[in-house]
Amino acid sequence: MNSTELRKQHPQFIYEGYTWKLEKRGLSISFSFSVPPDIQFHPTLLIEGVTEDHLKRVGEETLENFIFHLGLIETLSYWKAACSPEIVVQTGYLSKDQIRWWKQLILKGMGEYFYQNKINFTQPNFLTITSLPISSKPGSGDIPLPKPGLSTKVLVPIGGGKDAIVTLETLKRANVNVLPFVLNPKPEQENILKAAKEKNAVIVRRSIDPKLLELNRKGYINGHTPFSAYLAFLSVFCAALFDCGFVALSNERSSNEGNRKYRGKEINHQYSKSFDFEKRFRAYAKAYLAKNVEYFSFLRPLYELQIAKLFAQYPKYFPVFLSCNEAYKTASGKRKTAGTWCGKCPKCLFVFLALYPFLGEQQTVGIFKKNLLKDKKLRPLLDEILGKKRFKPFECVGTIAESRVALSLCKGEIMNHPLLGAWNTKHFLPPQFEKILRELVG
Repeated sequence: MNSTELRKQHPQFIYEGYTWKLEKRGLSISFSFSVPPDIQFHPTLLIEGVTEDHLKRVGEETLENFIFHLGLIETLSYWKAACSPEIVVQTGYLSKDQIRWWKQLILKGMGEYFYQNKINFTQPNFLTITSLPISSKPGSGDIPLPKPGLSTKVLVPIGGGKDAIVTLETLKRANVNVLPFVLNPKPEQENILKAAKEKNAVIVRRSIDPKLLELNRKGYINGHTPFSAYLAFLSVFCAALFDCGFVALSNERSSNEGNRKYRGKEINHQYSKSFDFEKRFRAYAKAYLAKNVEYFSFLRPLYELQIAKLFAQYPKYFPVFLSCNEAYKTASGKRKTAGTWCGKCPKCLFVFLALYPFLGEQQTVGIFKKNLLKDKKLRPLLDEILGKKRFKPFECVGTIAESRVALSLCKGEIMNHPLLGAWNTKHFLPPQFEKILRELVG
């Protein structure tokens, strides 16, 4: 089935509602989505460790508003199956400005999905979003936001890669009170927390409705969604629950560069990690979620290559970190996950390229089990990363310019480069955090 057929067959995607309850393990949430005539989705979420006191801190109306918004961002993972022309929000109100914001996120954040599935997302009336009439229901500007007074504690989302490790270690060394945050913990995340000697972390478990994978196997559309946007809404919610005044992401300057053009629009695999998204989300969060939670990316001033240089200072993490996105792909449930560096994808190749100048051959090969720069099968991928082809791979890799610098450093053609001391002034680091990072970079 193609998108044209599916859009005719399923003209509406409906966000029907959500339920929540406080259980022994924490806050349990379930969402209800439908795609007429006969498809239902019920994804779930569990935020561990939430107690009655946490709920009292935010208040019931604010809690409902956060959960409503989590349902909105969760929508994208299921809407993509049929790419319905209309999204109907039956459980809350969205203003014209909010609808405009959500449409912009979908059109920019799902650009890779549109490209890969040959969907013309630029056609007039491609997508409409409707909601309930204005009221005090979730989403309305009348919903009270969390009261001022959150602590100086910093929620730090931990993935499996080097970037979050640099953020966590840098803030800890500066004696900042940090609270790690992990979504669906994998072995590498658990090992990172263990290596960091962090025993307390916010753990969230998100479950995808198996119906989605079943539909994918039947020919419904699959594709990339803006995961970091989901993380943004979830992390701000958790910050409010667990009394954190800051959320420090680890998105870098490199994510601002797009991959290719499609129908006259730039497609950026990392859009929801970009400065543009960060700017738009901060404005939305302060208006509709939590005015007093400061959301920012701690590493925004730096390139990936600079972060790799900083990461080289932490050898205890070399055996445990893992940022290969192929490691946990299942092909819609058709195969088991590998859970290791694949050594074949653009991400593996770029991370190898970025680390090699600072770790040397022995340590870098120790991580990947082979020298990826000597693998002739990876030459075409290397050409893409270096910009020798018309496009950059759809992966979380550095800019073309820094990849070229990294290769020159690997070959010993240069000993240093101005890029390693670069500083991007387009960021939202609060002054005290900017001071910490500037002192580190030098």
